[in-house]
Amino acid sequence: MISANNVTLRIGKKALFEDVNIKFTEGNCYGLIGANGAGKSTFLKILAGELETTKGEIAVTPGQRLSVLEQDHFKYDEYPVLDTVIMGNQRLYDIMKEKEAIYAKEDFSEADGIRASELEGEFAELNGWEAESDAAQLLNGLGIEPDLQEKQMKDLNGSEKVKVLLARALFGSPDILLLDEPTNHLDLAAIEWLEEFLIEFPNTVIVVSHDRYFLNKVCTYTADIDYGKIQLYAGNYDFWYESSQLMIKQMKEANKKKEEKIKELQEFISRFSANASKSKQATSRKRALEKIELDTIKPSSRKYPYIDFRPNREIGNEVLFVENLSKTIDGVTILDHLTFTLGHDDKVAFVGGNELAKTVLFQILTGEMEPDSGSFKWGVTTSRAYFPKDNSKEFDNDLIIVDWLTQYSEIKDVTYVRGFLGRMLFAGDDGVKKVKVLSGGEKVRCMLSKMMISGANVLIFDEPTNHLDMEAITALNNGMIKFPGVILFTSRDHQIVQTTANRIMEILPNGTLIDKITTYDEYLESDEMARKRQVYTVENTPEDN
Repeated sequence: MISANNVTLRIGKKALFEDVNIKFTEGNCYGLIGANGAGKSTFLKILAGELETTKGEIAVTPGQRLSVLEQDHFKYDEYPVLDTVIMGNQRLYDIMKEKEAIYAKEDFSEADGIRASELEGEFAELNGWEAESDAAQLLNGLGIEPDLQEKQMKDLNGSEKVKVLLARALFGSPDILLLDEPTNHLDLAAIEWLEEFLIEFPNTVIVVSHDRYFLNKVCTYTADIDYGKIQLYAGNYDFWYESSQLMIKQMKEANKKKEEKIKELQEFISRFSANASKSKQATSRKRALEKIELDTIKPSSRKYPYIDFRPNREIGNEVLFVENLSKTIDGVTILDHLTFTLGHDDKVAFVGGNELAKTVLFQILTGEMEPDSGSFKWGVTTSRAYFPKDNSKEFDNDLIIVDWLTQYSEIKDVTYVRGFLGRMLFAGDDGVKKVKVLSGGEKVRCMLSKMMISGANVLIFDEPTNHLDMEAITALNNGMIKFPGVILFTSRDHQIVQTTANRIMEILPNGTLIDKITTYDEYLESDEMARKRQVYTVENTPEDN
């Protein structure tokens, strides 16, 4: 068990946490959630002892071992892969190295023999004899092949290092496990393995993740950071979201009924307080009025954008015809004779690890790039809005936000345009900011405002969740589900793909196309190799946590 007792952390004058009291018990997995900047990763560092609190303390059950997912991918470059994993239990690793040094001595003394005997006893208690096989088992589960397990860490690529560091955190069944974005850079086969591992894990897990699908699978509790406090809720992320929205709705409805009652009583009092025969009743009503208290609804520090894509024109049956579309870049085949047709009900997710191919296809379909051969034709009733992965060109100018968005609106009225910015949480003064100084998240919100104001009936998204917090991702997800037109999109967010798409396309490394009318989960279930081709990545700025 690990607990925070009256924990306060001040950064300058700002209190990031104020008198936090929370207990994390064994057998549970806690999803730590909160708005960007709420301090999720900071709180993990406090729990890990990496950050001093201003006040209060972190208490760990005596004798329990805490393990943290390391974020420095180069820290263990000079160590072998297996050693790096075993170092997850530092005491066991130290014993192994001390034993090796003693047994390597040429002048082995009696004192060495006694020390070696002591070490052997502790080594056995820590399951040292199974250490290498346990480490290998974790690495195999995460997709690190046996030949890579013999290498030095510096010989591995980025995603392979991530898997080794994750295996290191999991090694030796720690009593308390702290995981910050553990699914980042993992393929879906590895994520599925991790989900099963955590579901069966008997000890305490505390995890920060932007992957809602993952949180829903593994979490038994949700720890919500808001206004410097942490509130614990039973259930996973979706349960927390639905119940928190319901709670606010019920409080508002209760307040509305109370306000109606107050109005009724006030009207009665004002009508009859001067009437001698009714004055007694008026006094009684006044007492009743004084007892009514409205519930204080403290608005969350979270801000949910309102994302609603409304097409100006209904889409016809003929949407898109693609025939034998091919593209080669620098001698490499990116698209190889792609042929498909889209109808008016299609919401197509382009999945798989071939990121370049998806972006190239979208650039061709939006007229930004020419194919080498083949053709495509949009239906006469279609109008398109495109969200590119790289939006830097859109903001390379001196316009302020309002003027930037107005150029894409048929209605040039400033109040009308500001309404769309307001939906994406740009306050009044934000409208005069120059677009070239916006943060990554602000630029994404501008692009979504542009897509809403366009009134298009075909939406094309290339990784729209980059730089968005979970509130904006949830709002985007809901907007995509409700949209009555056609969507072509790629997203690393599993939940968006699963809940939005009714058709899955995957461009394979050789440029050919798999096209199935199915849900994402059904597609992955039907093809084990497909799970290895999908990689989950979060692209967020440092202040996001």
